[in-house]
Amino acid sequence: MIKNWYTHYYDTDELGQEMNSMATFNDLHRALLDGGDVYMVIGVRDSLVRERLFEELAILLGVSYEDVYNMWLNN
Repeated sequence: MIKNWYTHYYDTDELGQEMNSMATFNDLHRALLDGGDVYMVIGVRDSLVRERLFEELAILLGVSYEDVYNMWLNN
């Protein structure tokens, strides 16, 4: 789950507690591919949180951060 990962690595960020506890990185990836609202998946509207999640998603997918960011921009 995204929230578990985020609150583990960014334990001082209070926004982590507001995140969608059911969302997965797969859900985030699917939203990027389908042109969905990534902020709805994440559960908070914060660009720093989004960037951190995009960085981890890039690692999980074996692509660059720019590839993930461009998926978001182009949808």
